[in-house]
Amino acid sequence: MKVLIAGGGTGGHINPGLAIAKYIKQKEAEADITFVGTKKGLETKLVPREGYPLETITVRGFKRKLSLDTLIAIKELIQSFFQASRLLKRIKPDVVIGTGGYVCGPVLYMAAKKGIPTLIHESNAFPGVTNRLLERYVSYVAISFKDAEKYFKNKKKLVLTGNPVREELLNSGRDKVASNLGIVEGKPLIVAMGGSRGARRINETIADMLNNYFKGEFNLIFATGEAQFDDISSTVKIDEKYRDMVKVVPYIYNVDQVYVASDLMICRAGAITISELQVMGIPSILIPSPYVTANHQEHNARSLERDGGAVVILENELNADLLYKQICSLIFNKDVLKKMSKNTSKNRVTDSAEKIYHLIKEII
Repeated sequence: MKVLIAGGGTGGHINPGLAIAKYIKQKEAEADITFVGTKKGLETKLVPREGYPLETITVRGFKRKLSLDTLIAIKELIQSFFQASRLLKRIKPDVVIGTGGYVCGPVLYMAAKKGIPTLIHESNAFPGVTNRLLERYVSYVAISFKDAEKYFKNKKKLVLTGNPVREELLNSGRDKVASNLGIVEGKPLIVAMGGSRGARRINETIADMLNNYFKGEFNLIFATGEAQFDDISSTVKIDEKYRDMVKVVPYIYNVDQVYVASDLMICRAGAITISELQVMGIPSILIPSPYVTANHQEHNARSLERDGGAVVILENELNADLLYKQICSLIFNKDVLKKMSKNTSKNRVTDSAEKIYHLIKEII
């Protein structure tokens, strides 16, 4: 079976594709899997690391306001359909899967027009524009939240699968992983990250907290995002006796290991992040991005908060004092963390990749 997976830009679009690819390989070792993205997305690092070939086309998003950038984006979009057509002709996939990002538009559309079975996976409760436009052309739409149903017209194409997460998240032991990370024993581990691209407000707040409040109460792995790493890491000034407890990194590539060892997460509320927190049962402080379509991250965050698995802090309320006090109120109360962990896990889905695999087999 030849499979082409289109997805790119952020880890939230790429990691589900990687999880699907791994499951396919487990079921069919001879499967030939290729990814397609752009040259500017995180896929250029994540996909090759997992051993899959990556093809690229040129496409980007554009705003409705007329500008030079918009005209360039429209030109690139038109060209991307021809690029996608040539790619499909060369690879000859048996099925094409879209997991999010602008690259899905031309690739999935051209695949459907050529009669190739197609499937898109929508990770959020509020679907993106590209997936809503593609609905009429593809074979199936795999959705992760029941709330997403109302945004699609053809209910017969919808299948509730949940978000596929990496198998590694299900099969690691905490003790072994914690020692591999080199964290200080006897102290809880907090993991803070603002997504694959980083989040300026979160980064600056955590740097402020480390500089002015932190007294070695916990271990911290702080992922800034590669674009902001140099700027943020240079501002962090930690007392020398606490330096072994804090690791400032641009990106967490071994995130499955870090998840296993963490006691509390500080992060955005993207759909894939929420699904991984649920699978792992990790309590969290969620700071939803206010810069996303229809404010869908706050919707995700509030859902987990209602379950009792998370505390939500809106970005416009965020400051170092508030964050520090919230962290301490949780990590020094093990009963509360234990209850939050249980509440986080109660709606977890662990067989999403399997469900998507069965859909693939049905349409080819």
